[in-house]
Amino acid sequence: MDTDPIRENLNKYTAKAFHMLPKMNEPCILDIGCGSGVPTMELARLSNGQVVAIDIDQAALDKLSKNIEQAGLSHRIKTLRCSMFELDFQDESFDIIWAEGSISRIGFKRGLEEWRRFLKPNGFLVIHDDINNIHQKLKHISSCGYEILGHFTLSEDIWWAEYYGPLERRINDILMKYIDESKDFVEFDSEQQEIEMFKKNPKLFRSVFFVMQKR
Repeated sequence: MDTDPIRENLNKYTAKAFHMLPKMNEPCILDIGCGSGVPTMELARLSNGQVVAIDIDQAALDKLSKNIEQAGLSHRIKTLRCSMFELDFQDESFDIIWAEGSISRIGFKRGLEEWRRFLKPNGFLVIHDDINNIHQKLKHISSCGYEILGHFTLSEDIWWAEYYGPLERRINDILMKYIDESKDFVEFDSEQQEIEMFKKNPKLFRSVFFVMQKR
C-alpha cells in the first residue's frame, strides 16, 4: 500500500520547521535519507531552491523520481543513490541540510559532526528524530558547533491523528472492499504490526524537530 498520501499529513510540520529558518533566496538543500521523498517535494515547494535528495533505497528513489517528473520539478530536485556513511560532497556546498527520520542510522552526535563540513558558513541543519535523550541531544548540538534556533515535539496524539489513525482506517477500508468483492485476501502485516506497536506504547513514537545553525 502506498502510504505517501497519509505521510503528507505531516508536511505541515516540515513547513513549520522550515519557517523557523530565515528567508533565503533559492537555497541549496541536501535531504539525507529522503526515502520516497514526501518531505523532499515539500521542501522544493517551500524553498523555491535546489534539492539534492539521497537515499540507499533505489526503489524509493525511483518512486520519488517519478513524482518529481509528474510535478514538473525535475529542474530543481536531483536524486542520488548514496549512503549517509559515504557522503562525497565538497565542503560548504549546502545552505541547508535536512534529515527527517534518518539520523538514527548513523547516530545523532556522529551525524552532527560529519555533516557540519558540508554546510556553508552559518548554514542550517534541521533534524527530525525520536524524542529519546532529548536533553543529551541538545547538549550535542552545542558541543558540535551549532546554535539551536528552536525545537518542537510531535506528540503521540499528533502521530495518531495525522498518521496511524488514518493508516488504520485506510487498511480497514481496503480489507472491507476486498471482502465485499470476494477477492483474494490482502495482507498488511508490517503496517498492522506498527499500528499495534503504537497502540501498546504510543509515547515511544514521540518525535522532535531540531532547527539549528552552524556556528
